Amino acid sequence: MSNTKALPLLEPEVPEAAVPCCPPLTERPFTADEAETAALMFKALGDPVRLRLFTAVASHEGGEACVCDISDVGVSQPTVSHHLKKLKDAGLLSSERRGTWVYYRVEPSVLTAMGRLLTTAPAA
Repeated sequence: MSNTKALPLLEPEVPEAAVPCCPPLTERPFTADEAETAALMFKALGDPVRLRLFTAVASHEGGEACVCDISDVGVSQPTVSHHLKKLKDAGLLSSERRGTWVYYRVEPSVLTAMGRLLTTAPAA
């Protein structure tokens, strides 16, 4: 008889900052905290290199990308790392180290929240 037990499947932990939580722009004015969260997100995406890195990760097969696959954006590796850190600090990317490489991903909840933020409320 085997003593093997099946372990429950756990969802990966997502840090609180990874989910921008703001209502659609047309729903109501933002609170101070919501405005700060949205501003950090837009500020991070306001740089062309960061926007290229963000879209490279978001559009990469499997929804995640090794830094080795996305670093060809016209700047040096230390600068790529700096920009990835800014995207991560803004809650737009999460990362996981695997051996010597770091893999980045855009959590689906982030894309959903960004889309929701920029939608207009349906006409009544």
